[in-house]
Amino acid sequence: MKCFVTGASGFIGSNLVHELVARGHGVKALLRPGADERGLAGIKYERVTGDILDRKLLERELAGCDWCFHVAASYQLWMRDYAPMYQSNVAGTRTVLEAAGRAGCRRIVYTSTVGCIGLPQNEDGKFMPTDETALVSEGQMSNHYKRSKWQAEQVARELAQKGLPIVIVNPSAPVGPGDVKPTPTGQVIVDFLNRKLPAYLETGLNWVHVRDVAIGHIAAAEKGASGQRYILGNADGNWTMQETLATLQELTGIPAPKMKVPHWVALAAAHVDEKVSAFTGKPPKAPLAGVRMAKYKMWFNPQKAIRELALPQTPPKQAFADAITWFRANGYVKNETGEGQSPVSCCNRISRL
Repeated sequence: MKCFVTGASGFIGSNLVHELVARGHGVKALLRPGADERGLAGIKYERVTGDILDRKLLERELAGCDWCFHVAASYQLWMRDYAPMYQSNVAGTRTVLEAAGRAGCRRIVYTSTVGCIGLPQNEDGKFMPTDETALVSEGQMSNHYKRSKWQAEQVARELAQKGLPIVIVNPSAPVGPGDVKPTPTGQVIVDFLNRKLPAYLETGLNWVHVRDVAIGHIAAAEKGASGQRYILGNADGNWTMQETLATLQELTGIPAPKMKVPHWVALAAAHVDEKVSAFTGKPPKAPLAGVRMAKYKMWFNPQKAIRELALPQTPPKQAFADAITWFRANGYVKNETGEGQSPVSCCNRISRL
């Protein structure tokens, strides 16, 4: 197939391009001027320079493409002005999906997030992972990123109802090789390896190998039902942060932090941080939106994708091992002295997940 990929330089996007090329598909990668293309090194693809809001460019470059993967998104938990985020995530999604429809793409895969799926509720101290049928509560829409992605997903649903061949995928927390920037999830591993994680903020995440997420996108194009959404996660990946750090200790031999920061302490620090940022314009070390979300168990059930898309289920421990190997091989581990950061500043990485 001839494939068009937005967000191709990102963690998921670059892994998707690698998988597509490895399977013999041709790829047009939409990249902004000056985009970091390290994640795309060593593979053959056609570079398209432009923006997801450029309708004429999209219609021209999408002509003749069989599949379109819209992976690009604006992801910040704090901005002085959130209008550009909504413009990118909502208006940009409509522009890309409509252009793909007009170009005659046989399948359009939109990358949403599990943030658009309802969270597990605490029932007698137990949390049951939720699936695609769980509705999002107003409390879960407490930050602009999740709200903008939810609005974008509604655009995808609307266009699918009008007949566009759109499949929605909702990745959980990807981990693995090729996390160039790195993402907030990858930064947890980097900080751990550099012994800069003296404490942690408890939360719950569903970890999934980024390669499985990439393969899930391709499977959605091959087998997904139009208008449906699929959680791209791991059935065995619902871990607490304490369990995650214990796995990192087992894999690396580096002692996991034992100090757990109370949520109210992190929340108070985030309030102060954001007040300072309002004056300085610099992003807070611990965004309030992230700290608020960290109190929830973000656990999900990917059985629908396993059943209908044959979504691979690489053990999460292997995903972490692959990520560790990649970070070590690519120069991300620099601090072998054991010097740490303050417990409050280290909460930044955890709270953004």
